Amino acid sequence: QLQLVESGGGLVQPGGSLRLSCVASGVTLNARAIGWFRQAPGKEREGVSCISSSDGTTYYPDSVKGRFTISRDKAKRTVYLQMNDLKPEDTGRYYCAAHGRLFGRCTPPLAIPDFGSWGQGTQVTVSS
Repeated sequence: QLQLVESGGGLVQPGGSLRLSCVASGVTLNARAIGWFRQAPGKEREGVSCISSSDGTTYYPDSVKGRFTISRDKAKRTVYLQMNDLKPEDTGRYYCAAHGRLFGRCTPPLAIPDFGSWGQGTQVTVSS
């Protein structure tokens, strides 16, 4: 059973940066694509990044492209989300999730049902 724990959230001013971490345990983690999602109050959860397990292919929606960078350290079983030039609209609770299928792909737009294991999330607030 995969278990995911996010950290690194906090309060940051517009234009600032944060790096989120997702530490995972589970035998098959390194064979699964990992996605980052966020959910703002009153809004649906949306995917903001994904990294494949096989070749490290990444995906970003236009809303974060050029500002967010996802990476993974397989030895540390950790996936990172570097977020730069943060905007108030980036505020929300950020979750990492593991794809439900071994070697599943990051197919845009990221579909929540494709991801079977979720962390509890970490709060990101962008405000002056």
